[in-house]
Amino acid sequence: MSLGHIVLSSGRSIRLTELRMSSTYAGMLEGYPCKRINDLKVNWLQRQAERAFSSTSVHFVPPSRQYPDEAAGAFGPVEVLPSVFCVGVFDSAPLDRAMDGSTLVVAWFQPGPEVPAGEDADLALRSIRWEELAQDYEL
Repeated sequence: MSLGHIVLSSGRSIRLTELRMSSTYAGMLEGYPCKRINDLKVNWLQRQAERAFSSTSVHFVPPSRQYPDEAAGAFGPVEVLPSVFCVGVFDSAPLDRAMDGSTLVVAWFQPGPEVPAGEDADLALRSIRWEELAQDYEL
């Protein structure tokens, strides 16, 4: 069963077969989002995705960063990442019967808890270079 379909910029159709979502700033008890905290969080989340799917290729989409008009604190300016971190398993059927299918795990950030699908999927997701990143499998 697929959770959603996305057509990549290259024209390839991929299916989302598993999706894990978490709050970007869950568990942040003190401080405020700033570059240093965000860099640590991004690196930690990337490593978590790579560990969870160690037998599959993992592609990490760098997040956008917003700088709200708020006073800087002791750690510098406020810097905010999108509020939801996602890890999705995508697969693609072979383009013709002579080829095998392929799969790719993608980690990315998005503003809300929506399942990415169709034209509404983030441009960064739709721009994935599937042929370079995905891992082939036999049908």
